[in-house]
Amino acid sequence: MSSCGAARPSMFYQMDIPENSAPASAPRINTDLLVGRIVAPHLYRDDRIVYRTGSTQLGTYEYHRWAEPPADTIESLLVRALRSSGNFRSVQSLRSNARGDYILRGRLHELDEVGSGSANVTGRVNFEVELFSQKSGTVVWSKRYNNDEPVNGSEVPAVVEALNKNVQRAIDQIVAGLADYFAKNAPQQ
Repeated sequence: MSSCGAARPSMFYQMDIPENSAPASAPRINTDLLVGRIVAPHLYRDDRIVYRTGSTQLGTYEYHRWAEPPADTIESLLVRALRSSGNFRSVQSLRSNARGDYILRGRLHELDEVGSGSANVTGRVNFEVELFSQKSGTVVWSKRYNNDEPVNGSEVPAVVEALNKNVQRAIDQIVAGLADYFAKNAPQQ
């Protein structure tokens, strides 16, 4: 006996930021920056989109997935945004063979739909980054971002749009925060 129904297709979504999302007036910093791995719980190292139904209960959509795991995406977006800002002599992934003066590393705590099935659905982004100085061996700057972006609609594509907007805002704040830090603490050469 065979089944007559077709399998439900999976939908894949990709987070993206505009190529020039950083302020153009930021000063150039004479330093090489490495972007380290964004660590995350297993749930955010998978490609399924996560939803939260209560303060402690999480679930995943079976047929709605990210094109790549969110932690990897955020790492890639940070590299791209920091490069396009023009603020640094170079920006490379720590996974490369490049050497750098500073390492930007982070932890993703949440990237999910909150309030699934309710009238007040939001896209929550919660992560932190820190800037580690290779020379001093200390963390010299850090930023925590935690925000709920309202979702316009009730479908998963609307949730993805809210999450994407939220991640973009976080990355813009990180790029601006790093520029501000280095404007006040110029690297010694």
